Amino acid sequence: MKTAGFHNLGCKVNFYETEAMKEQLISDGYELRDFDDICDVYVINTCSVTNIADRKSRQMLHRARAKNPAAVIVAAGCYAQAQTEKLSEDPDIDIILGNNRKGELAQVLREYFESGERTSRVSDLKTSCAYENMTVNDSTEHTRAFVKVQDGCNQFCAYCIIPYVRGRIRSRSEDDIVREVTALADKGIKEIVLTGIHLSSYGLESAKGGEGSASDYLENGFATNALLDMIRACAEVDGIERIRLGSLEPRIITDRFASELAKIKKVCPHFHLSLQSGCDSVLKRMNRKYDTEQYREGIEILRRVYDDPAITTDVIAGFPGESEEEFSQTLDYLKEIKLYETHIFKFSPRKGTVAAKMGGQLTDREKSARSAKLIELGKINARAFRERRAGRNVSVLWEDEETIGGVRYILGYTDEYIRVCAPAGSRVSGTLTQEVIVGFLEGDDEVMTVRTSE
Repeated sequence: MKTAGFHNLGCKVNFYETEAMKEQLISDGYELRDFDDICDVYVINTCSVTNIADRKSRQMLHRARAKNPAAVIVAAGCYAQAQTEKLSEDPDIDIILGNNRKGELAQVLREYFESGERTSRVSDLKTSCAYENMTVNDSTEHTRAFVKVQDGCNQFCAYCIIPYVRGRIRSRSEDDIVREVTALADKGIKEIVLTGIHLSSYGLESAKGGEGSASDYLENGFATNALLDMIRACAEVDGIERIRLGSLEPRIITDRFASELAKIKKVCPHFHLSLQSGCDSVLKRMNRKYDTEQYREGIEILRRVYDDPAITTDVIAGFPGESEEEFSQTLDYLKEIKLYETHIFKFSPRKGTVAAKMGGQLTDREKSARSAKLIELGKINARAFRERRAGRNVSVLWEDEETIGGVRYILGYTDEYIRVCAPAGSRVSGTLTQEVIVGFLEGDDEVMTVRTSE
């Protein structure tokens, strides 16, 4: 029996695809081992979103070769797509699998073991292509599973390499999504996270040529009905108690969309709306398709429809040409809108993108200083949001036990994705219970304690 070890880098979509590739090899008779073990095959699902991701991808590929010089090394994913030529010249790499070709892993390995010849399977993603159906029938998690429903992006933000390595938008069929969700529910999964490279574009490639049917309804440029129909279909699956959405485009949040979403009671009031900058002039240079007023309107709509929902975002610190005044506008804007969590990234120039060629590149010292201020503000806002939960009745999905400060607890998440704990043994992993949030665990700003709801 051949053995295989996997290492995943990058986003939730990559995580999903890694799980799907694992299932391929299990079906083909492989034994999965830890990546740090000696294996016959190592598969590294690479990332290329930043220069650091590129470097980590290279490091993991060469680390695998060092573990077992006789192993088959597979470079898959975004870095493999972006740097095919460079990897083809690297003697440590045996197989290159670009995006939209990961479903061929088992077949390509069979061919490699027969011929012994290095191979590269990389598609040209500059033109339209079909969605690559990959399926995850089980999950390494006990309670939650990612479900990929969409791939590709047509936005072409100035800083982003993703449209070049993931290609144009394409969507998974609703029937196929429901089949997977049903299989996961049968395995005991209670919560699914619907994810994609640009989730808001779900169904858009079909809607553009449609005749205005319910599934083709366009609103602010998005096929909102197609997305809503798909979410409703997932909510009808018995056993699924929660549906969490991946990152959404701010422009998709309209009164109608939010109101229809709120009718789907299994959808968690937890929304990630990517911001990137709180300054309109920077947003314009980034080629983002909204301004701060449109973003503010989106979060106000969500707050009208939901009772203080958890809204999270991403912000880039130190975009080319960002002046002190522009950065101050972003800081003030974030203080004003008070989101739950803010994920901060220092700008990293990606070769092949517009932003990499822009003048006014900031020093790492400047980017680090601005990043630190944004992170500090994010901590303040996150604590304030959690503090407002004290005394509230919440639903908790319990996961695993963990030792914190020498004490054993069981940990879980509310529907707003607040991490909570209770004494070990007092709750059962994989169950949903009604609780009351008491306050913060002593010495911890991110974990809250609960008591049983009466």
